[in-house]
Amino acid sequence: MYSNILIPVAFGEDRDHPQAVAVARHLSSDGALITLLHVMEQLPVYAAEFVPTDLVIGNRERMAGRLQVMAADLPNGQSAVIEGATGRSITDYAKDHSTDLIVMPSHQPALSDILLGSTAAWVTRHAPCAVHVIR
Repeated sequence: MYSNILIPVAFGEDRDHPQAVAVARHLSSDGALITLLHVMEQLPVYAAEFVPTDLVIGNRERMAGRLQVMAADLPNGQSAVIEGATGRSITDYAKDHSTDLIVMPSHQPALSDILLGSTAAWVTRHAPCAVHVIR
């Protein structure tokens, strides 16, 4: 059983977060910490000047609020919103917070994922801990 579980959350229709939470609950030890993490991709410099700052801040606050609601349903659950490149940010967070399991949903890969690599594939290759990918 695992005592510090990380669930990366990417909001979208094709993501199965309830299943990831169910798997994390099943694999957690008593009193385990379960963290829901959302990574906000940084805007490219050429686009950032055209996006109002209050829009970015509001979006971050909405994501944080959604995660807090989800985390409230978990015993010893917490949430975090960070910025950066998704795969690297997830693995860095796991390393910095002594995570012992990452549970993440994945989508069915397309040709572009095979050529470029999906976030789940990147995390699986670079994580400092066990990774359970849900398809």
